[in-house]
Amino acid sequence: MDSRVRLALVAGFGSVASLLATTSAHAVPAFAAQTGQACTACHIGGFGPQLTPMGRAFKIGGYTQAGGDGWRSKVPLSAMVLGSFSKTSTDLPQGQQTPHYGVNDNFAVDQMSLFIAGRLSDYTGGFMQVTYSPINVASHLDNTDLRPYTNTVDIGDRELRYGISINNTPTVQDPFNTTFAWGFPYVASALAPMQAAQPVLAGSFAGNTIGYTAYAWYDHSLYLEGGAYTTQNAWMQTRAGTTLGPGSSAGMMPYLRAAYEWNWDTSSAHVGAVFMQSNVNPTVSAHIGDPSNGRDLYTDYGIDASYSYLGDGTNIVTVQGIFTKENQNLLGTTTASNIANGTSFGSKYSLNQIRLNVAYWYQNTYGVTLGWQNTWGPANPVLFQPAAVGGSNNSKPNTNMFVLEADWVPFGKADSWMQPWANLKLGAQYMAYTQFNGASTNYDGSGRNASANNTLYLFAWMAF
Repeated sequence: MDSRVRLALVAGFGSVASLLATTSAHAVPAFAAQTGQACTACHIGGFGPQLTPMGRAFKIGGYTQAGGDGWRSKVPLSAMVLGSFSKTSTDLPQGQQTPHYGVNDNFAVDQMSLFIAGRLSDYTGGFMQVTYSPINVASHLDNTDLRPYTNTVDIGDRELRYGISINNTPTVQDPFNTTFAWGFPYVASALAPMQAAQPVLAGSFAGNTIGYTAYAWYDHSLYLEGGAYTTQNAWMQTRAGTTLGPGSSAGMMPYLRAAYEWNWDTSSAHVGAVFMQSNVNPTVSAHIGDPSNGRDLYTDYGIDASYSYLGDGTNIVTVQGIFTKENQNLLGTTTASNIANGTSFGSKYSLNQIRLNVAYWYQNTYGVTLGWQNTWGPANPVLFQPAAVGGSNNSKPNTNMFVLEADWVPFGKADSWMQPWANLKLGAQYMAYTQFNGASTNYDGSGRNASANNTLYLFAWMAF
């Protein structure tokens, strides 16, 4: 494969992995002040992002619930800072590390964010995050979910909530933490190697699209949503500080979501499904948006479920999972690669991924979470080639990862000091790989083993 094409592919999928590593979700203090509720009312663990049934209702209700007192309840501003220490089992090869950082044992300020989040009226609210990353030395418009209109209507003795979302990331508007924008792990090292293969629904279009969806929530149980996404044009990307993922959309990309929720006693559960089809002009084409070499079609199907036991807040247990199947017809990328290199790769591939996690919290203060993520599929020489650290020697996407995280959240309760403006989460996370980018040993063709990327990540996460 031509080195320029290969570098474009590696860089493109590397940026997706970096995005997934640095995307994080937050309990916003302005929401707590607006509603007059402690952070634990809406978030498991006090800091979030895991939502309680009340938190899901608040989000589906367009962030419009009121109830707070004083001037703080009227100011929709919050801020966040995330700092960390990262250590991998084996040093990165010299020259493969992030610019201005060492090959290992790095302290960093991962990101600093400003939030504009709250209600404008009983029918309008929103959430907008602007993030500066000292690691990348860049700012961008981060997770954004605007609800221009939401309302309720009675159908017999049952309530139907309906509304509209305008957002910039598929699943950022979703009320369940099984999907990708707000899924576990909620933070991860931006300096450690990340796997090359992820379903496009898992972050390829995060921040670089505009989505228009309409939703309905019947009897606080049945949730239905449908709409479409389109990639931002060059003018918008420049101002939002984003870049294209796998390519520019060829028309609108349909998105569908359905879920059913049960709440009883002190427990809650849901089952759901999500679908997205992405028809794009790949970035490896001679000109972005030029379909002369053909287009790439990604079709993602996901099935998800969760259960949470809340009790009286002393002992909390949650279980979450999602399985995603992606069918790929990479006609544009394949054609460009074959023309450049005289190869004859086929265009049809697939990718599978399962994510599971179970968490335990004591008094919404001390938490431990065990997660598992397994990604697998057939060899794909179009997208995955040998390359130091980030490549695949056998062109397979297979990666098997376990995550263990322990957290301490001293604030977030109704009687906490400076509630709701002083919020802190201290965490220790360990990611362990048994496979990485296709193999356990020499996965990249340069002698690096999967276990070399095992990562200890210590973080301090503050919101105010």
